Amino acid sequence: MKVIAAMSGGVDSAVAAARAVDAGHEVVGVHLALSRMPGTLRIGSRGCCTIEDSMDAQRVANQLGIPFYVWDFSERFKLDVVDDFIAEYSAGRTPNPCLRCNEKIKFAALLEKALDLGFDGIVTGHYAKIVVTESGDRELHRAADWAKDQSYVLGVLNAQQLEHTIFPLGSTPSKAEVRAEAARRGFTVASKPDSHDICFIPEGDTGAWLAEKIGTVPGDIVDSGGEKLGTHEGATSFTVGQRKGLKIGFPAEDGKPRYVLEIRPKSNEVVVGPKEALAIGELAGARMSWAGEPPAGLAEPLDCQIQIRAHADPVDASIVLKDGELIATPVEPLNSVATGQSCVIYLGTRVLGQFTIDRTESAVVLQGVN
Repeated sequence: MKVIAAMSGGVDSAVAAARAVDAGHEVVGVHLALSRMPGTLRIGSRGCCTIEDSMDAQRVANQLGIPFYVWDFSERFKLDVVDDFIAEYSAGRTPNPCLRCNEKIKFAALLEKALDLGFDGIVTGHYAKIVVTESGDRELHRAADWAKDQSYVLGVLNAQQLEHTIFPLGSTPSKAEVRAEAARRGFTVASKPDSHDICFIPEGDTGAWLAEKIGTVPGDIVDSGGEKLGTHEGATSFTVGQRKGLKIGFPAEDGKPRYVLEIRPKSNEVVVGPKEALAIGELAGARMSWAGEPPAGLAEPLDCQIQIRAHADPVDASIVLKDGELIATPVEPLNSVATGQSCVIYLGTRVLGQFTIDRTESAVVLQGVN
């Protein structure tokens, strides 16, 4: 096969490209320039797609003897990922930019360009597996190393994208083995730190970054009944489930800590309350996709597992499709669920699909209704 190896400049994509070469594929390395400031330097383990990363990727490509190119996707990245991130926070939601980057950039823009140029597909260093069924359908599954599993942020992939994607690291038992292989191959990135935080916020201070982009408008901190308890300098610096930094100045009547329950962008209010109010018994959304063949009929509840964060544990739940909305009901209530997050649906190790959370229902309220 003739494939594009997406080379970020990290150890995972380097070993993935090397394994693709070893497998006999005709490989061309491509580094995606996503920053609008190409001279940006990496700060330790923060940031990615910097000029240093592109140089690291090129060194690996030279060692492998494969062609190497840098493709400028910075404008599309800004529109589809950065601007989306700002818009979601402005609307009081909490998006996952890594998931959006996979959806819009790595497995849409990159794959589309690769196919247009006559390539058969792309190779990436993600920790996930693609399983081909007896009928020839492709399924997305968790990686062998659950500690490094990245299937959550790949939950947006569809059947056509899975058909043209290779994950060489999916069956590798551990990240340590990948680093050891990189060292044996003589790659200088063998001990390079993993990237953390959001790549376009290399300082790691999301609140300050958003304040610079959106601005800050003081508003009220209220309880669920609307009573004013204090003020804030800007609602975008708060997230659902947050406990610290409220600065209300006096304790709750029961003496227990208060938590952020909701962000109301229209009124610029931050709603706080007891931890018990964070328990969510139902989450739903209309923006959904299926990783491969969709399930046959969801008019009746389907038992599954759901995951709402990249590093969260999956929990038992059921899903049902009703009035164009996918509704997930966890067996036990979930805590600190924010709209804008993605709920990824699993059947065992298989990723069934995902939906963006548009609304949530309190477990306490649902129990009262029942």
